Amino acid sequence: MVRSEQIYVTKQGKRQSEEFSPDKLHNSIFATCLSVRTPEGQAQDIAKTVTLGVMNWCETRPEITSADIRRQAQRIMKDLHPDAAYLYKNYKTII
Repeated sequence: MVRSEQIYVTKQGKRQSEEFSPDKLHNSIFATCLSVRTPEGQAQDIAKTVTLGVMNWCETRPEITSADIRRQAQRIMKDLHPDAAYLYKNYKTII
């Protein structure tokens, strides 16, 4: 799936870049699905599908931004679970 070279995620501001972590993305998607009361098994399936989709998207990019990851994950998730996709996209703006 992901090529052998590492993919780096550029952070906002002056924060240092870090390696892309599929586990971190998977856990975030899984938690988002659970927060909209998705059954655990379905949440795992959605998280796996979204993570694999983002990993495939990353293959041709040596460096990406965290916003890129969020946009791609949300784009894939909206067909699988629109409510979770909305929450994932807008998590920083919801009070």
